[in-house]
Amino acid sequence: MQISLSFLGACQNVTGSRFLVEVDDLKVLVDCGLYQERDFKKRNWDPFPVPPAEIDAVLLTHAHLDHCGLLPKLAKEGFAGKIYCTPATAEIARIILLDAGHLQEEDAAYKAKRHRKEGRTGPFPDVPLYTAEDARRCLPLFSPVPYCRPITLDGSAKALFQDAGHVFGSSVITLRLKRDGDSRTILFSGDVGRKNMPILQDPAVLNHADYLLVESTYGDRVHQPAEDVQGELAEIVNSTYKAGGNLVIPSFALERSQDILYHLNELRLAERIPDLDVFLDSPMAIEITRVFEDHPELFDEEMAERISEQMSPFSFPRLHMTVSTKESKEINNTSRPIIVIAGSGMCTGGRIKHHLVSNISRPESTILFIGYQAVGTLGRSIAGGAKEVRILGKKRQVKARVTQMSGFSAHADRDELHQWLSGLEKPPREVFVVHGEADSAKSFAGFLNEKTGWKVTVPAYEDRYVLS
Repeated sequence: MQISLSFLGACQNVTGSRFLVEVDDLKVLVDCGLYQERDFKKRNWDPFPVPPAEIDAVLLTHAHLDHCGLLPKLAKEGFAGKIYCTPATAEIARIILLDAGHLQEEDAAYKAKRHRKEGRTGPFPDVPLYTAEDARRCLPLFSPVPYCRPITLDGSAKALFQDAGHVFGSSVITLRLKRDGDSRTILFSGDVGRKNMPILQDPAVLNHADYLLVESTYGDRVHQPAEDVQGELAEIVNSTYKAGGNLVIPSFALERSQDILYHLNELRLAERIPDLDVFLDSPMAIEITRVFEDHPELFDEEMAERISEQMSPFSFPRLHMTVSTKESKEINNTSRPIIVIAGSGMCTGGRIKHHLVSNISRPESTILFIGYQAVGTLGRSIAGGAKEVRILGKKRQVKARVTQMSGFSAHADRDELHQWLSGLEKPPREVFVVHGEADSAKSFAGFLNEKTGWKVTVPAYEDRYVLS
C-alpha cells in the first residue's frame, strides 16, 4: 500500500492548516484553513494543488478560521463531498464562516475604494476571496459526527474523532487506511489542548499511530502554571481599577472569550475583584456562547457544577452582551472603569480597534492579550512593545499598560505535548511537526527526538511524502 501525504499549509508557520492524504483513488483533505500571517496571505488566492472536485472528503479538526476558513473557496471551486466534524464544530463553523464571508466582502470593498483614491493596485485582487453567499452554499456539505463513533469513507478507510481539549468541539482525528490486508494509521493532532482547563474535557489519551502530525505553536516554551491564572488576572483587574482605567481584552470569539468570562466569574464569586461592568462586545462570540449552552454534554465537571448551581459564567450580574453597533459605540462613553472583551483576538479587525483607539494612549488603562499573536498582526506589534501603532488609519501612541498572559493558552506547551505523545504504546514510524513558526517547530522537533529517539521531521510548504 502506497500512501502520499502532502503538506499544503501550517508548515513552519501557524495558520493555513491543510493536509492531503492520497491512497489509490481516495483523496482526503484534513482541514482547509485560511492563512492569517501577512507574509503568507497571498497563498489564500492560489489555486488548490489538487482540483477540489477530485477530493472525496474533508475531515475538520475544529472551527478556528486557520483550520476551516478556506472551505467556502474549496466548495466554490468544485468540492462537493462531505465535511466531517463534530456537531459543535459544525454549528460554530457556520457562525464563523458566514462572518468571514461578510468580512471578506467589506474588506474588498474598502480596499478597492482606497486603491482607486490612491491610484494604485494592492497585492491582492480587490474582490472578496469568497462571499457570505459562498459560505452559505458550503454549509449543506457539513456532516456532523459524534466523538468516538468511527465513520467509513470508502469501504476500507475509516476516521475517528476524539476530544482534543483545545476549543469547544475540537478533535484529534485518526485516519485508518486499509488495503489488501495491510493497514496504516495516521493521526492528526489538530490543535492540542491542556489538562485541567476551564469548561472543556481534557484531551483524549491516544495509544497508537503509524504516522503522526503534531502541532507546535508553543513547542519551544513552557506556559505559566494554569493555577496562577486567576491570581494574575485578579492583579491586572485590581490595578487597572485602582488606576481608574479600563481593561481591554482582545479575544477570539471561540473559547478565549468564554474562558475569560469563566475566570472573571470565579473571581467575582470569590470577591477577589470589584463588581465591575463587563462587556462582551462581539456578536460572533455571543452567538458561539449560545452553542456552548446548547451542548452541556461537552462541559467538564466544574463547569457542569456551575451550571447546576445557576452560577453560569455566561449570565452573571453586570455582564452585558452587546450585539448592536449602537451599543458597542456607547461603551466608550462610560466614565467608570470597565472590562471590555472584543474581537478580533489579534486586533486585525472588528470592534476591538475602536476600543484600542479609546484606550491605548491612556496610561491608566490596560491592554491584556490572552491568546497567540501571529507575526505581522497589530496584536503582535502591540504585545511586542511597539511605542506607536497605526489603528484605523492613524498613528497612536502606546501609553497604556500592555501585558500578556500565556496561562489562557488553549495550546499545549512543549512539555504538555511531550506528555500527551507519551501515551503511544510504541514509537510511530515518523512524526511530522506542523502548526508552529519555523523556530518553534524545529525546536520541538529536536526536543522530541532527543527525548524519544523517534524519527521527527519538520516539513516545508508543499512537501509531499510517500508513506510506506
